[in-house]
Amino acid sequence: MSRLALTAALAALLASAPAFAQDVLIRNATVHTASARGTLEHADVLVQGGVIRAVGAGLTAPAGASVVEAAGKPLTPALFGGITDIGIDEVSGESSTVHSTLKLEDQPLRPEFDVSLAYNPASVLIPVARLDGIGFTALGANTGGSFIAGQGGVMRLDGSADPIGPLALYIRLGASGAELTGSSRAAQWMLLEQMVSEARGRVPADSPHALLTPAGRATLARYLAGQGRLVVEVDRAADIRQLLRWAAREKVKIAIAGGAEAWRIAPQLAQANVPVFVDALGNLPTSFDQLGATLENAARLRKAGVEVSFAQRDDASHNARKMRQLAGNAVANGLPWQDGLAGLTRVPAQVLGVGDRIGSIEPGKLADLVLWEGDPLDVAHYAEQVWLGGKAVPMRSRQTELRDRYAAPAGSEPRAYSW
Repeated sequence: MSRLALTAALAALLASAPAFAQDVLIRNATVHTASARGTLEHADVLVQGGVIRAVGAGLTAPAGASVVEAAGKPLTPALFGGITDIGIDEVSGESSTVHSTLKLEDQPLRPEFDVSLAYNPASVLIPVARLDGIGFTALGANTGGSFIAGQGGVMRLDGSADPIGPLALYIRLGASGAELTGSSRAAQWMLLEQMVSEARGRVPADSPHALLTPAGRATLARYLAGQGRLVVEVDRAADIRQLLRWAAREKVKIAIAGGAEAWRIAPQLAQANVPVFVDALGNLPTSFDQLGATLENAARLRKAGVEVSFAQRDDASHNARKMRQLAGNAVANGLPWQDGLAGLTRVPAQVLGVGDRIGSIEPGKLADLVLWEGDPLDVAHYAEQVWLGGKAVPMRSRQTELRDRYAAPAGSEPRAYSW
């Protein structure tokens, strides 16, 4: 390699990586803390060693710290990207790049399947998501050969290779999972009961009718002991009611994803302290399980006391930027603005077991922050700068680089040859 080419390669490498961590004072911002302190006007946030050290007015920048003048603009925690395949799905139409689904014919029920083992921190989808202020996502296993999809963890989009908290077990119930359970949703409860019996040791491990492997029994036993949360994709109110009864009987922690008809039994969800990841764009039913779909779902749930976050149904990995649209749409249909922001920050972090580290702007939390040009829940506005662990993230991606290449004036060679 020539010296010129080497220099260019090093420059590109440095440009594509986050800047080194530094002490930063973000001054005079409208700080939406997503905590009990609420929104602080004309406030400062001091970051040292990748951690938030102080939040308040009139903070002094320590020696060597850089100062960012926010001029009153909104500062929020980095946002939740939803339940996605980011880092385990590069091109949805190319099966060799999709690693979120397990299909085994001989023994399909494998709760021990963990999609986070396939996570690629160099995925091109990560910078695309970060440009819209997204700092963390929940890797969700998808149902393929079983209604028990498998496990996934919370990934910070800072280049880290491992989950930052406990894994969650993903399950699909209702009509969409019936084809995987003998064409009957009733069979889902039958199979769950047998799996629980196996995990609790009530069925011999060498039984010829066993559904789970030894590893699967051990995995499910951990969730039955309260070590992790079950995230259940389910929509129909009747199915959610059965789920609440089952969870109470087995004493497991659950969350609901989708929940098109969750508002119908909002008081029961609030009493059981079950959070819901709502598809806030769900208005018209796309199945018989969603006949009660409404744009007011999130607002009605929150009014009843249910903790609400958000999740997309289709192509969530490549459209994580739409999470802000979901939250904004919920706010437009009655959800208080602060609850809309909490649903993108504090709530998912707490539900997924990482709220002690991320999700709010408080001393001691990781400095995962976003400075916005305007209202973060209005898609007409954009993120000016993202910090993850106190590192300023380059505000570009493969998409912006392609935009710049083909928007530039034509030279002596075709644009594809420009560097």
